[in-house]
Amino acid sequence: MLKTFLKPGWVLMLIFVIVFSWLCFTVFAPWQLGKDDDIVERNEQITAAYEADPEPVDQIVDEEGRIRDHEWSRALITGHYLPDDEVLLRLRPVASGPSYQSLVPFETTDGQQLLINRGWLPAEENNAVPDIEPAPTGEVTLVGMVRRGEATHPNPPIEEEGFQQVYSVNTPQVSELTGTDLGTDYFQLSDDNEPGVLNPMPIPQLERGNHLSYGYQWIAFGFMAPMGFAYFIWSEIRERRRARNEEAELSATAHDASADSDSTDTAGAAGQATSTTDSSESADSASQQTSSVATAAPSRRQRSRYGDSKPDYYAKMRERRRER
Repeated sequence: MLKTFLKPGWVLMLIFVIVFSWLCFTVFAPWQLGKDDDIVERNEQITAAYEADPEPVDQIVDEEGRIRDHEWSRALITGHYLPDDEVLLRLRPVASGPSYQSLVPFETTDGQQLLINRGWLPAEENNAVPDIEPAPTGEVTLVGMVRRGEATHPNPPIEEEGFQQVYSVNTPQVSELTGTDLGTDYFQLSDDNEPGVLNPMPIPQLERGNHLSYGYQWIAFGFMAPMGFAYFIWSEIRERRRARNEEAELSATAHDASADSDSTDTAGAAGQATSTTDSSESADSASQQTSSVATAAPSRRQRSRYGDSKPDYYAKMRERRRER
């Protein structure tokens, strides 16, 4: 039985089951459960940000413009835009199609420079840049939600239609393009009434999605794979036991049939001897009957042929001979 499960097919199936279950428990399930945790954390932070009053910007980010506590927190920022250093985030989908987002450096009253995402406008025909109203030049106070800076996009920045354009909100890259000293993270305007806002950036829907159920499904798959493999092994063992039992029954039946055949042959031999004696006796009796019939046959044939009305001349001759 062990040799059966050492064949390449069973060994490869075992390796596949082990690798698949390991991936389910260590990669796929944590991936989906981690996304669910991130969404739950994001929703909690957004809810907390709107429930709390905006705080001064120095309590939201540190001296390097890096988030102190939580993303999505709302900050109260006072200062002025640097409209001459505007950069566009190129063709980032918002709502139902590609858009351009306005990224403008902002200098606070404390001299700290931060990047502000003023919002978005839909791209025009052939993805052309729309008419973008410049940011105000005077001192303003605005409320922005702090966001983490994005990684550098593989595509390099381009200059087109009079604007520097980038593919990700990466503050070091924007700093290099504009010659400013921007903080690590940035702020986005999400209210229609903020100074310099275009179409405000939409807030993510506070929905959890299906990531939790997907994570549980991968855990279930991780358990089901070895269980299915064990079932196949049990089925193979059961089938082989059934085949052995059938072979044993067939062997026993064949042995019984052979014994019955031997006894039948012995009885048949004795019966054949008896029948041979009977047949020899029957043959002698038949020969006697045949001779008598042969003797009487001419007269019977003669009577049968000529009838009683014909004289039997041979009989008369035999009588004369006996008289002599």
